[in-house]
Amino acid sequence: MKITRHPNNPIVVPGGYEWRKVTVFNPAVIIDNDKFYMIERTAGSLTPCKNFLGLLESEDGVNFTHVKDEPIVTPDMLGFPYGSVQDPRIVKIDDIFYMNYALRPCAMSYYPTGAGVPERSIPTYPDGWGEEEGHWLTRSSILKSTNLIDWEFVADTTPLDINDRDNILFPEKINGKFVLLRRPEEYIGEAYGTEKAAMWITYSEDLIHWEEPKLLAKAENLSWESRKIGGSTPPIRTDKGWLVLYHGVDEDIVYRVGAMLLDLENPEKIIARTRNFIMEPETYYEKFGYQIPNVVFPTGNVVKDGLLYIYYGVTDTAIALATVPLDELVEYILNEPQV
Repeated sequence: MKITRHPNNPIVVPGGYEWRKVTVFNPAVIIDNDKFYMIERTAGSLTPCKNFLGLLESEDGVNFTHVKDEPIVTPDMLGFPYGSVQDPRIVKIDDIFYMNYALRPCAMSYYPTGAGVPERSIPTYPDGWGEEEGHWLTRSSILKSTNLIDWEFVADTTPLDINDRDNILFPEKINGKFVLLRRPEEYIGEAYGTEKAAMWITYSEDLIHWEEPKLLAKAENLSWESRKIGGSTPPIRTDKGWLVLYHGVDEDIVYRVGAMLLDLENPEKIIARTRNFIMEPETYYEKFGYQIPNVVFPTGNVVKDGLLYIYYGVTDTAIALATVPLDELVEYILNEPQV
């Protein structure tokens, strides 16, 4: 599968403002009125790594400039002054923008590999913050907006006593209901039908009350997704099914990308799924970074003129772009060569 990395990569890098001077990554992207809009995840420090969301715009999907010189969403706005708001995904339904995001009540200093952790790297907070286990759990929620700048809280989409990330709305209702992908990390074991963190699907009539989730896809017996999988980008409607990019993590904490097609009318049904990854860390900016090496992590995708634009975080440090003809990717998923 030939996916083309943009020669200007990484296309969005840290700097410019205090709240994004250390890192930018894992963006949401949408096209509206023929203009590309990006919501970036940023941080101004590593200890703690308190994350904000900023808004950028572009005419060509490559060269982005900031719409505002301050964040559009901060943990403080959501009632968590020591928290961290992370990994946005965005869709537009009936003229309203909906943004999924993850939030920790307390920002962490994050070292996923456990290597090179400096002394005094764990932040402390006043007023009892950080003393409860729930302060370190990741909750997932939805905001809504009509202008991409002013956001209103809608609801938490997951229980607050578990870690749940990669919550992603489908861009339209299916059979009259909103549809959401989830990745609850505690839903493992015989009772849940999976031994590793997996992708789940759930439905709602009002975005507030959600049905019990159903297991959609779990890590297969493949080395590149042996640790866990999770949804990456908002589903794209194609004539062959919903295109969903997902990430797989192996035992060495290397992040790669797979793809699947879900039935248009019954998204619980997987039509096809790649056994091999379609992207893995290859370039220097995908292998070396501030916090975690060897990461390609798509969180935004849009289609323009038949071309799928894939926006992805690299090593939790910057944002890159790759493109592929949409029809070619769909055909590859359906007819992946067997090796």
